[in-house]
Amino acid sequence: MASAYDDKHIQTLSAIEHIRKRTGMYIGRTSDGSQYEDGIYVLLKEVLDNAVDEYIMGYGRRVEISLDYNSGRVAVRDYGRGIPLGKVVDCVSEINTGGKFNDDAFQFSVGMNGVGTKAVNALSTDFEVRAFREGEFSEAFFKEGVLVSKKRGKCKEPQRNGTYVCFTPDATIFKKYQFREEHVERRLMMYAYLNAGLTLEVNGKKIVSQNGLLDLIHDEAQFEKLYKPFHYRTKTLELVFTHTNRFSEDYYSFVNGQYTNDGGTHLSAFKEGLLKAVNEFSKKKFDGDDVREGIIGAIAIRLKDPVFESQTKNKLGNTEIRAELVAEVKRVVEEMFHREPAEANKLIGKIEETSKLRAELNSVKKLARERSKTVSVRVPQLKDCKHHLSKQKGTGFDSMIFIVEGQSAAGSIVSSRDVNTQAIFTLKGKPLNVCNLKRDALYKNVEIYNLMQSLDIEETVDRLRYQKVILATDADVDGLHIRNLLITLFVKFFDRVIREGHLYILETPLFRVRNKKETHYCYTEEDRVSAIERCGKNAEITRFKGLGEIDAKEFKEFIGKKMRLTPVDCTQDHNLQDTIDFYMGNNTPERRKYIMDKLVITEDSMS
Repeated sequence: MASAYDDKHIQTLSAIEHIRKRTGMYIGRTSDGSQYEDGIYVLLKEVLDNAVDEYIMGYGRRVEISLDYNSGRVAVRDYGRGIPLGKVVDCVSEINTGGKFNDDAFQFSVGMNGVGTKAVNALSTDFEVRAFREGEFSEAFFKEGVLVSKKRGKCKEPQRNGTYVCFTPDATIFKKYQFREEHVERRLMMYAYLNAGLTLEVNGKKIVSQNGLLDLIHDEAQFEKLYKPFHYRTKTLELVFTHTNRFSEDYYSFVNGQYTNDGGTHLSAFKEGLLKAVNEFSKKKFDGDDVREGIIGAIAIRLKDPVFESQTKNKLGNTEIRAELVAEVKRVVEEMFHREPAEANKLIGKIEETSKLRAELNSVKKLARERSKTVSVRVPQLKDCKHHLSKQKGTGFDSMIFIVEGQSAAGSIVSSRDVNTQAIFTLKGKPLNVCNLKRDALYKNVEIYNLMQSLDIEETVDRLRYQKVILATDADVDGLHIRNLLITLFVKFFDRVIREGHLYILETPLFRVRNKKETHYCYTEEDRVSAIERCGKNAEITRFKGLGEIDAKEFKEFIGKKMRLTPVDCTQDHNLQDTIDFYMGNNTPERRKYIMDKLVITEDSMS
């Protein structure tokens, strides 16, 4: 029977209540801080945006950040104009209130909706704001967005103009959160790149860039650059790019100092303008994929009225600027090519080589597909599931594929899996190490080709058939090696699978400790010791050396609701390619020396 629906079911929430109840609308994910895009970093960003906007308007060259990584308490002090003293409370608590609606006060602000700091206030257990102007101050204290007290008066000690904001994210909303130093510093570095000359100081550590986005590309490409980056900068447009020997294309796009990680109009205009400039300069008709492969570039624009697709401002939607921006990018890139013909010719040479290799690769692809058809209509190593990921349809977000080593491990999972959502791909042995190989190797190796086909990522990661790609290898030396070989494959050729959060490692127990009354599965040595204490000295202890030793009934628990997955995260290593090359490349003597230098011999290991 349908439930009643009448007047009492209609609710009107206050602005603060709405922010706390529909948090995702305002700051995105309320996760624990392990990922760069998690909401607690958006809270920090919203406060920093206001401080940086002051710098953009010509007030204050330094921002001081104090962050307690244990308690999560954050304090930000800028030396701008300071919030007008009579409007301090309104500016941090009243939705649709702020100075960013006034073009005279803020010409190129990212905070256009009067929401940002109010969301921080509403989502914090405590929030403190203090404005200093011409020897006077105004301060206010809040709890969960509700005003507790306010005060205004003259400063007892000399204070420079500016604003101080201090907050602690609400632990009831952000469960078990913790700020990660690398994510915080990464965000601050982005602000520094975008605002050359601005000094951001976090816990006493200074972060500053003198060359803007050029420093960003130098830091990200490091020793991989094939030619000196092309760099152009005005008040409203900055762009920089170079090429590497990577197979991916990497971009950093910004609007009014906001990192738009989903791109938008400005990024697509940059790509189109660059392609037109290259073809015009070279008098050829290169394909866009050939021009963009291996590129690492950044574009930053400043707009008076940016339109974003959400409050978190991940994607720019101002379509009316596209044609003009394409033309401007084409013009400035062509001018740079003519000023630096030697570097431009290196770029053209790289594109010609890519075009030639792509033509060769297409013939290899054709042979691989013909070979695959003669073997089987379906991939023999794949036991598929019924439902698959489709982002367009919004379905299959519970789908997953386990990549397992050997038939024994596969047998345990096959017998215990959910056939609707869990697929299995079985490796026949150690996969090929692709660290120093080119893309054609993926098509010449039957096993890797079959894996590509199973995941459907040959052409683009956008077609990935499973939400989670799970590496399920044994917890021994061989299993860890296979895991590293697979991670190397994804890093070198399909890094978006990692960057978009699809790649995981399945954690399975190392031990089973039981007596007649209870059974404990232990994932660590500490778990084993604790289980023995509970079960007694006569407990039966089983060491699982491989996944095949775990029977199907037990395995069902480990890939069901209690499944433990560790995401493969590459955000903490911004020199990831160098790391992979060192550990998985053809530099065995160098690696051996590193191991011997770092080897620690203990008394236990000698006994």
